[in-house]
Amino acid sequence: MESSQQEFGAGGVPCNAQTSDYYRTKDLPQRFEHPDVFKGYGKKPQHPMYTTEASTYGSKPPSVHTVPLCFNARSQGFSGHLAKCGMPRNFSLNTSTDKSVV
Repeated sequence: MESSQQEFGAGGVPCNAQTSDYYRTKDLPQRFEHPDVFKGYGKKPQHPMYTTEASTYGSKPPSVHTVPLCFNARSQGFSGHLAKCGMPRNFSLNTSTDKSVV
């Protein structure tokens, strides 16, 4: 008799679990619906003296319990306008004296 063992990922959730299987979600992108697809940022060795709680939390891969449950995308209108026109420049009058190198 063959026993099927289920693999568990981050957070004790079975691998390939969807967020909507555990929570009520609204308009989630694919990266939040299937968090085990994200493999992480890689790990650099860090000196234990400089390790913070944020770096410890950030080093763990996401699970269905840590991803957001709703996603409200913002328009990129302002950034798109800046990309077309460029950053604003300062054309004001320079009234300071030049420093002499002598």
